[in-house]
Amino acid sequence: MTIEFSKKLTAHGTPIPGVVLYDLPVHGDNRGWFKENWQREKMVALGLPDFRPVQNNISFNEKAGTTRGIHAEPWDKFVSVATGRIFGAWVDLREGPSFGAVFTAELDPGQAIFIPRGVGNAFQTLEDHTAYTYLVNDHWSADAQGQYTFLNLADETAAINWPVPLEQAELSDKDKAHPRLADVTPMPPKKILVLGADGQLGKALRKEYDGDHAVEFAGRAEFDLGSEGAFAERNWRNYSAVINAAAYTAVDLAETPEGRKAAWAVNVTAVARLARAAVDHDLVLVHVSSDYVFDGSQEVHTEDEPVSPLGVYGQTKAAGDAVVSVVPRHYIVRTSWVIGDGNNFVRTMAALAARGIEPSVVNDQIGRLSFTQDIAAGIRHLLDTGAPYGTYNFSNTGEPQSWADVATDVYELSGGSKASIRGVSTAEYFAGKNVSPRPANSMLNLGKLTALGFRPAGAAARLKEYLNRL
Repeated sequence: MTIEFSKKLTAHGTPIPGVVLYDLPVHGDNRGWFKENWQREKMVALGLPDFRPVQNNISFNEKAGTTRGIHAEPWDKFVSVATGRIFGAWVDLREGPSFGAVFTAELDPGQAIFIPRGVGNAFQTLEDHTAYTYLVNDHWSADAQGQYTFLNLADETAAINWPVPLEQAELSDKDKAHPRLADVTPMPPKKILVLGADGQLGKALRKEYDGDHAVEFAGRAEFDLGSEGAFAERNWRNYSAVINAAAYTAVDLAETPEGRKAAWAVNVTAVARLARAAVDHDLVLVHVSSDYVFDGSQEVHTEDEPVSPLGVYGQTKAAGDAVVSVVPRHYIVRTSWVIGDGNNFVRTMAALAARGIEPSVVNDQIGRLSFTQDIAAGIRHLLDTGAPYGTYNFSNTGEPQSWADVATDVYELSGGSKASIRGVSTAEYFAGKNVSPRPANSMLNLGKLTALGFRPAGAAARLKEYLNRL
């Protein structure tokens, strides 16, 4: 075997999405050779996914012509040769348009290849005493075997041109019995798990992902965020991302002794458990935050503004944000004045208008409405586009309004009189009441989000649509 020494570390794309062949620098002299088989910093810089391997396996093969595969496993692999030479064959067995795509190559110690989850992997040794080594990013378990997908080595559709004809090669009986491509059940993608799926945002996410079988929804009955057991029992390896749409949002009750405990339990303790799961299993964690993390002293809030919460609810949301920020792959979606399918300010004003009531409404708190259908679409945009991880402000667009302005619009659109709304100050409205302090200004800068190509709809148009549905 002749190895080409001192090649530059180089990546080569293949016909299978996500499968990348690498040239490895091998350094040799009269004593033998040395290579950096896996060098995280250099390879990640070159574009290799930071797939966090946890197990290193070696397959030693006594004779040339030994053939293994085609096995698609529920984890990613980084494959290389320690000694000898192989003919490798890879077939995409994942659900999707590339199902059945084939790539083959000869590998010696100077090459390595990254194989994503669900891509069938096979090899045939071309020399005696060949050692084949691979890193994987999940631990083998008996449960995981049930998630394998297999293809017959002799499949006519894949039409792999094996250097050693299969009738002359060394195969296992199991490999001989694997199905043809027409009978293969493609490996489904990892799922997105939506928590808090019965709340206002959760319902909007259900509509956004309606018909997508790769998204799983869990309300309180399916996943109790307050239970450590719920986290321990969940098989996190089946997911790629978690959207946390659950929160304790009773802003004023959070100022009571019992409410304070509940707010910290849901908005911080449960979020910390979720962050731990995301770190351990390399999940993308999407977490929904609030304008209440700010004191409202700034005219417009940017994503990098230091938090300054006024009340218990805001403090718990700020603490939850801090926990999520240490997850390597996270999106914090910061919203304001959320309106969706459930109890909210707009629905309350519409009900008052229908009854002819003339309410007093705060006129010195400024912000913009955030409709859940647009928040859900924005979250999906972040995930679908692989946007840079971090914090993103989110509201609908339009001119700043006070709560009294919104109430006036609701009354007018509902057939009531604008004059029915009496604007009052926050101090006057809450005089003598035990309530949480509110930020006076909740305007969120949307520049970071719109730079990604996502521009939320105007708040005025969404309000009209919402009231028409009511």
